Amino acid sequence: MTSDLFIWLAYLLSAVLFIVGLTRLSSPETARTGNAIAALGMLLAVVATLMDRAIIDFTWIVVGLLAGSATGLVMARTVKMTAMPQMVAVFNGFGGAASGLVAASEYLARGSSAAPLHMDLGISIMAGTLIGGVTFSGSLVAFGKLQGLVTERAATYPLQKTFNFLLAAAAIAASVYLILSPLDTRGYLALAVLALILGVLVVIPIGGADMPVVVALLNSYSGLAASAAGFVLSNNALIISGALVGASGLILTNIMCRAMNRSLANVLFGAFGGGTPAVAAGAAGGEKVANPIDAEDCAMILGYARSVVFVPGYGLAVAQAQHRLRELGDLLKARGVEVKYAIHPVAGRMPGHMNVLLAEANVPYTELYEIEDINPELPNTDVAVVVGANDVVNPAARDDPDSPIAGMPIVEVDRARHCVILKRSLSPGFAGIDNELFYLPNTRMFFGSAEKSLADLVHEVKTL
Repeated sequence: MTSDLFIWLAYLLSAVLFIVGLTRLSSPETARTGNAIAALGMLLAVVATLMDRAIIDFTWIVVGLLAGSATGLVMARTVKMTAMPQMVAVFNGFGGAASGLVAASEYLARGSSAAPLHMDLGISIMAGTLIGGVTFSGSLVAFGKLQGLVTERAATYPLQKTFNFLLAAAAIAASVYLILSPLDTRGYLALAVLALILGVLVVIPIGGADMPVVVALLNSYSGLAASAAGFVLSNNALIISGALVGASGLILTNIMCRAMNRSLANVLFGAFGGGTPAVAAGAAGGEKVANPIDAEDCAMILGYARSVVFVPGYGLAVAQAQHRLRELGDLLKARGVEVKYAIHPVAGRMPGHMNVLLAEANVPYTELYEIEDINPELPNTDVAVVVGANDVVNPAARDDPDSPIAGMPIVEVDRARHCVILKRSLSPGFAGIDNELFYLPNTRMFFGSAEKSLADLVHEVKTL
């Protein structure tokens, strides 16, 4: 077997492993092995690339591998589950930056060439530069919003859409010029700066409620940038893996948009969540009153129910209370209560956030239900317990056509016989609107942090 044939087969096998791994990610039960299979495919692709490129000196490659591995290990061990969306945003940004640097290296390596780029190479370089730059700076802004370093609300200014359109048009025009012209270092630097500015201006007007969509979209961008880098380097494995990430990211973005009943254009240009935060109705006018409940009474309702549905939200992640929730669920199951968990696609800060959170607490996959499966059962459910969720259970999305979240599918907890909401206050969620659920006759508010409230409920159920 010649070296070229081995490399070709290695790339082919790595592509197959990527596809198999991605397929297994579709189910929580097979996701762990799917991730391992895809990682094996990437390892094989890296080894084949190092053999293919006839590396003269491995010193800096080894240094890079060690530094990257050490950084990844530290992040895996120290980053909390609540900060996972931020880490995903950073990973997207690094992927875009890496692809942009590959494109820049290839362009600048031409030296003083007076001949224009070949059309296919030129398009690949400019696409890698533009998409990579937008992905990098946009992901940094997304990280800042998720981390609280940048305002989570939509930041808008007059003629914003027009300015962004003109900026994008200028970037495309600069790309065409650079493809058709001799080497122009200053022009290329201008394109890179335009891409970075465009990334910031595209993400900054997007509100916190849309972060799951933004994370998925930036993930797709990073894949497209990687695929462009693959064309620049003539690396089939990079082309295929980038295309898979790009396509899966777009599919996930579409799923997130449907879960919010909004178009991608509305997410990118609608500045959702940019208005003034709503004031809790009971605090402003006194016409609506929320009914509180304490741990003892709540435990009585839960302990003697026949069926309970838990609805986790970002508040559960912030409090790191997923283990307490599972403990409470186990106690109820020991008493003969049927326990289920309702998962809304956009609950949390990234796609699948609640699934990952509950999996960390060893909640059985069979007890997790999507909204289309759980909603028909809620009218026959004794108690729905909302833990740190808000907009995804707001009846206004279903009943008020003038609501900013009108049409968004929700977990219809208001149809359960009893609804208990574990929340710190009556403050609005990311959408910035009041939640009518808080004031319904069958709703009780259990105020406090999720961790303490669930710990109190665990204690009280044990004493029943």
